[in-house]
Amino acid sequence: MRAYILRRLLFMIPTLLGIMVINFFVIQAAPGGPVEQAISQLQGRGDVTSRFTGSGGEAGAPTPQATPGTDQSNMSRGGRGLPPELIERIRKQYGFDKPIGERFLQMMRGYLMFDLGESFFRNARVTDLILSKMPVSISLGLWTTLLVYLISIPLGIAKAVRDGSRFDVASSSIVIIGNAIPGFLFALLLVVLFAGGSFWKIFPLRGIVSDDWRTLSWGALIADYAWHMVLPITAMVIGGFATLTMLTKNSFLEEIGKQYVLTARAKGLVEWRVLYGHVFRNAMLIVIAGFPAAFIGVLFSGSLLIEVIFSLDGMGLLGFEAALGRDYPVMFGTLWTLGLLGLLVGLIGDLMYTLVDPRIDFEARGG
Repeated sequence: MRAYILRRLLFMIPTLLGIMVINFFVIQAAPGGPVEQAISQLQGRGDVTSRFTGSGGEAGAPTPQATPGTDQSNMSRGGRGLPPELIERIRKQYGFDKPIGERFLQMMRGYLMFDLGESFFRNARVTDLILSKMPVSISLGLWTTLLVYLISIPLGIAKAVRDGSRFDVASSSIVIIGNAIPGFLFALLLVVLFAGGSFWKIFPLRGIVSDDWRTLSWGALIADYAWHMVLPITAMVIGGFATLTMLTKNSFLEEIGKQYVLTARAKGLVEWRVLYGHVFRNAMLIVIAGFPAAFIGVLFSGSLLIEVIFSLDGMGLLGFEAALGRDYPVMFGTLWTLGLLGLLVGLIGDLMYTLVDPRIDFEARGG
């Protein structure tokens, strides 16, 4: 097992490198990069030119010529009214005076030392930004995953035991609806119904705690936190429980039809002993061992739009705003962090298989 873990850890290096290479060079080709964003801000707010020139911008200056290595069309459109010296300073500040390959290697050298650089526009280190936002995203992902499992496993078992009954058909209708409608649409519906959209204003729309949370007692703080999390977690649970429910049901149905179950029943064991003493362990192998992967899946994809809709200050919202503002260090730092978390959680998921069923041996399989 140690050799398998070591191989998996070593395999993470080229995997992460491939992720960063593809995303880095694709994003570099997109128009409207950090330099153009900075120029746009300077033109909209002339007083901030002092940050680059030390003396304020020169209004009415002639249109600059693009510097070598700069996209002519972008700079001619975005740099009107700014002196060439200022544009060059902006490019140098953001590192765009260097070749693209050198910028990539410099970024990866920092990442290997867990130095994710500094945000272009937030005046903060990327590591500090990610650490400050991560508790919100982890909170969303963890509670959602726990609730999905607490709902899906009993429901899936009940559907398997009552396969073909009215309960099975009725619950399948709910599962199909949950699987067909994305979570963010449920989130919008919940906002309209319960967050002051068009009907009732029962739950808050922004943040995970109230503005005066520092003045609250521990009990009041927990209640306030739960009050804020009801709508976003409900939206994510509704959009995520369907797949796990059907997986649980199908796993139980497959195990119930096997010979050892028929033998246990023939020996006179009561049904609940058969189901939970024999079937449960085998049927739940893939479900329980998949918990880490389910959590990271919620963290990767499920929480992004939910954080945006409910203005939750997590990593999803951080990455979304960084993409809009072309804040490359935050974009790539978030991608690196989530990619590394995903690979580590994948390894944890494999180890959980061996904990649930010691008969599984990845080392013997050459995994």
